[in-house]
Amino acid sequence: MNDNVSLASSGRAGLGGLPQRLVQDGLVEEAVMLDAVAQSHEKKTSVVTQLVGSGAARARDIAVAASNEFGVPLFDLDAAQLDMDSVRAVSDKLLAKHRVLPLFRRGKRLFLAVADPTNLHAIDEVKFATGLGIEAIVVEDDKLQRALDKALEQVDNQMSSLSEEGDVDLESLEVTGGEDELEDRVSRDDVEDAPIVRFVNKVMLDAIRRGASDIHFEPYEKIYRVRLRMDGVLKEVAAPPVQLGQKLAARLKVMSRLDIAERRVPQDGRIKMKLSKNRAIDFRVSTCPTLFGEKIVMRILDPAQAQLGIDSLGYEPFQKDLYTKFLAKPQGMILVTGPTGSGKTVSLYTGLNILNREDTNISTAEDPAEINLPGVNQVNVNPKVGLTFASAMRAFLRQDPDVIMVGEIRDLETAEIAIKASQTGHLVLSTLHTNDAPQTLTRLVDMGVKPYAIATSVSLIIAQRLARRLCSQCKQPLDLPKEALVKEGFKEDELSGGLKIFAPKGCGNCTDGYKGRVGIYQVLPITESIARIILAGGSAVEIGDQAAKEGVWDLRRAGLEKVKNGLTSLEEVNSVTVE
Repeated sequence: MNDNVSLASSGRAGLGGLPQRLVQDGLVEEAVMLDAVAQSHEKKTSVVTQLVGSGAARARDIAVAASNEFGVPLFDLDAAQLDMDSVRAVSDKLLAKHRVLPLFRRGKRLFLAVADPTNLHAIDEVKFATGLGIEAIVVEDDKLQRALDKALEQVDNQMSSLSEEGDVDLESLEVTGGEDELEDRVSRDDVEDAPIVRFVNKVMLDAIRRGASDIHFEPYEKIYRVRLRMDGVLKEVAAPPVQLGQKLAARLKVMSRLDIAERRVPQDGRIKMKLSKNRAIDFRVSTCPTLFGEKIVMRILDPAQAQLGIDSLGYEPFQKDLYTKFLAKPQGMILVTGPTGSGKTVSLYTGLNILNREDTNISTAEDPAEINLPGVNQVNVNPKVGLTFASAMRAFLRQDPDVIMVGEIRDLETAEIAIKASQTGHLVLSTLHTNDAPQTLTRLVDMGVKPYAIATSVSLIIAQRLARRLCSQCKQPLDLPKEALVKEGFKEDELSGGLKIFAPKGCGNCTDGYKGRVGIYQVLPITESIARIILAGGSAVEIGDQAAKEGVWDLRRAGLEKVKNGLTSLEEVNSVTVE
């Protein structure tokens, strides 16, 4: 008993300022507060952010307690009109670092929105940076983050002064030398100070920070917009003046080592952005001439994705076992199918990562290689010089391969070489664009591949989709009648135990109630019975029916399992699978 008293006393003594007041007011238990303080030190965030993010306390309650304790005014940010002149008085790095927001200025005093008025270090840094007196105003932590994000985006968007001629003439830049020289040139001296350069860099860094998969730079007749694809959904993040479209395109083409003078035909290039000594992000850049300028789309390629491991991709246990079982076979063909952006490349590279050993010779032909994987011989196909998928594979077969990966089977010639390779002691991995696994087999027949060649070479087909993952902090139960759930595809025995499904809500830690994505898979092994259907010229429907008899889940069934486990919503599964 005495030990408990002394422990509580020592914990209370370790608290001060706002945390101590919150404990005294009974808003947060002492043990929870001590843990929040420790977590905030470890993650280098504020205690308030930690408490709100973990759900230990409401932002509103903390703000009221802070206002009462320290006699600081309480302000509702939702009712505020941002004063961009005041926001620009403080650098965006300082605002993001301390999570503070200038509200307005009166003479020599700057009124600063803070969630924790005891954060004197942040107040002092802003005071030193601006040379102004600082008046702290308490606001709710979640509203502060939203207002701060909005303010920083508006700072980026307000670039109308750049539309005047002569500010930045990127079209006159010439790029010579290799990639290292290019990286050095675009990150030094006056070039780094150019507003266009800063804007592009900011968009790219922001896309990485927010976990986007693509960046779209889109010119129209009267507007120009920049959108990010986050968790599979496009969101507009910036709207620079339409007059800057040509300069933005030129900047991106310079970074990608493309021909800035050629605007009539599509071009493809790459950008490498070094975030640290140990981490670099690749961008695959595609330009396309439109009515009002060049649309540029950048695919963000993070090598860390290939290191995620198969357990994190979302395979059900029996599906994962099938994939690893066929990866371990010395020969055969594994095909991954799905639309663009469904995670096919990550699935293939996860498999390659499992196979990537000292005793295995792996070669890949891609257009282009999206993820750099040490230990794997990667080739970028280049049809202009005759280096096609087919010619690359012919070269691989002369180099003693164990595993061959073809980025995509697009034509009969590539398909036939891949099949011959799989029939002669090699493991072949590739992708196709079809809706599900059974249709992949009939698609190969449509391309001209003989049914007996398909039946004897293809060993496993994986069809996949990506569904947005529900935010674990704010997802809420959804009450649907039993009849509606049965209509959606759930079985009666699943409902008898009280099935609980969830719907998105939305909070400061997610986007519209979702955070991240999870894979939905159909894993179809080619068994003897399915091979007979192929040899007999059977349809995709017949193959699908036989697969269902053998226990293969279709994409819809796999998606409903994710709903059942609370990983995603029924609405999201309906958007990526067919009922």
